[in-house]
Order: sequence, then C-alpha cells, then structure tokens
Amino acid sequence: MTSQEKIAFKTRLKQAGLQLISERIAMAKSAGDSAQEAANNEDKSSAGDKYETGRAMGHLEKDMYARQQAENVKELARLQQVNTDSIYTTPQTGALVQCAEQSFFIAAGLGRQLIDEQTIFFLSPYTPLAKLLLSKKTGDRFLFNKKEIEILAIY
Repeated sequence: MTSQEKIAFKTRLKQAGLQLISERIAMAKSAGDSAQEAANNEDKSSAGDKYETGRAMGHLEKDMYARQQAENVKELARLQQVNTDSIYTTPQTGALVQCAEQSFFIAAGLGRQLIDEQTIFFLSPYTPLAKLLLSKKTGDRFLFNKKEIEILAIY
C-alpha cells in the first residue's frame, strides 16, 4: 500500500466516524424531542401523582438524551481535529495500528466497525488500550481480548 493509499484509507475511516457520530447526534436529538413531547402531552388525571410521575419520567429521559447528544458533539469536535494526512511511525492520535485480524484507529471511541471489509476498532486516545498502544512499535505484541496480537504496521 502506497503512502497515498494509506492516507486515503485513514481519511475514509475519519469520514465514516464523522458520519456515525452525526447519526448518533441526530438520533439523540430526535429521541430527546420525542421524550419532551411525551412529557408535555401527559394528561392530567384524577390521580395527580401519576401525571406528575409521567412528566418527571419524560423530563429525565429528555435530559439523558441531551447528555448523550452533548457527549457526541464533543466526540465529533475531537474527531474533526484528528490529522489523517500524515504517516506515523508510532501509535498516536490519527494513526492506524494494523494487525493481522483487526486494526486500531486512534481517533474516537466508536468501538468496532466494519470498513472496507476490515474490522477496525475506533479508539479514543484516552482509553487504556490506546494508552498501551502508544508505547508500542511495529513488531511488538500486546494482549487484546485474551489474545496476543502482533503489530504489523503503523501509519
């Protein structure tokens, strides 16, 4: 794989991550709006406690979705700052750590994704695994899911 191909692949990974986070933001906003609407539409009944409880539950649900949305907005901003235009020789933010069965893209905590028929773990640079990888180089081994994994390439 040429340097241009490596950069293009990392750029595709970043774009896929941005799309995923944007979808999560939209879903959280929609769910929060629905929860707010449900709370607003809660009918007052003769059992006043039921009405108040229903409204309170709707507001709690709305607040939960608002927190999720805020976290996703922060994650989106962090991912937008990631530089994928460089080839790295050590693991760091913006680097892809390629291994035999899966690879690790240190950029945003989006978990396991299938991109171009490859399993890619999107790691936040703040996770313990990403911090472990920061001290590694090509040829080094580390434990992941109780399996020893060798780093084949870093770029």
